[in-house]
Amino acid sequence: MTNEELILKKLEALEARIEPMARKAEELNELKEDLIPLGNQFVHILIKELQEVEAGFQLEDLFLLIKQVLRSVRNFTFAMKQMDNLVEFIMDLEPLLKSSVPTLIEYLDHLEQRGVFRIIKAMMDVRAKIASAYGPEDIDQIGDGLVALLGLTKKLTHPQTLAILEKVAEIPSKLDLSASKDIGPFGLFSACSDKGVKKGLGVLMELTKAMGELKSNGKPALLAPSDS
Repeated sequence: MTNEELILKKLEALEARIEPMARKAEELNELKEDLIPLGNQFVHILIKELQEVEAGFQLEDLFLLIKQVLRSVRNFTFAMKQMDNLVEFIMDLEPLLKSSVPTLIEYLDHLEQRGVFRIIKAMMDVRAKIASAYGPEDIDQIGDGLVALLGLTKKLTHPQTLAILEKVAEIPSKLDLSASKDIGPFGLFSACSDKGVKKGLGVLMELTKAMGELKSNGKPALLAPSDS
């Protein structure tokens, strides 16, 4: 092989190595030409946006922010750990929620069907009406009256009291007012011979004795005038 042939062979080998590099360089050049317009547009937008915050932004503020972030790295780490614990807690709680939420929804739907929420809303409306119609002092007085009425209701629940009230409530159904007649003093005396009238007068006397206590229990008894 002559020197010329050897040189040509080496040149061909060198050309074969250089050709891929040339193609890559050409591709990079094409990419560069494609990116230059995008880069120019990005720089233009960046300058425009920075101009809007130029008055409120100082380079010193950026350094202060970086320092504060560096100082708070430990806090950030602690917060991330707590976040992991919270996520684990939610993951553990998820099966329980899946089973309890439908039950809760069913229970609330049952309350809705029974009208519990409507009753609560009506009670809230009543409270609003009371608040608009009465002042705080009036409401306090009404509260005291309700407490007294509850005490009275408690007394009315005594078995003997309930028995008397039931008998009194039955009286109107047994009366025949159409058969009633006018009666004078003599008729009253003659009616006293009736057995039922005697029983009624006996009951009336007992009630009269009991009602005598209203004078001392309702208000303090007045002192009787002295003989002197």
